[in-house]
Amino acid sequence: MILRPEQPGDVAAIHDLTTAAFASAPHSSGTEAQIVQQLRDAGALTLSLVAAEHERIVGHIAFSPVTIDGKDPGWVGLGPVSAAPDRQGEGIGSALIREGLTHMRNAGQQGCVLLGDPGYYSRFDFANDPGLVYPGPPPEYFMALSFAGQSPRGEVAYHPAFG
Repeated sequence: MILRPEQPGDVAAIHDLTTAAFASAPHSSGTEAQIVQQLRDAGALTLSLVAAEHERIVGHIAFSPVTIDGKDPGWVGLGPVSAAPDRQGEGIGSALIREGLTHMRNAGQQGCVLLGDPGYYSRFDFANDPGLVYPGPPPEYFMALSFAGQSPRGEVAYHPAFG
């Protein structure tokens, strides 16, 4: 398996993979593939990585900019992250997350936020930060990872594609 940036020929496979990966997820809005496409169309995919194996896309992760109190502090949002249903539980998502976070640090991003399962994402050092607020879901599911010093404070907003 290789991890690499998305290429133009990957778009349909990413859409199909993301749709399939979230089809039976209890927390899914059913819009994850459309979110990725809207981010791409808006030029708001800070990073889009795929996991490929023998020409088959078996995983994908997206990172996009977020604002905090209406300002751009150099932070990104992680998600969605997808693994092919027949390959879930094999570490594809974990590999994509680690590689993506390394890319974000090396690109000079200041930190990353996500909405997800604390039991899963805490292994990547994500934790709830009471100074960062995301209205709606229970606060423990909104987590942050600062790459450079102290986290900013305020309300986080994702790109409108997540709306």
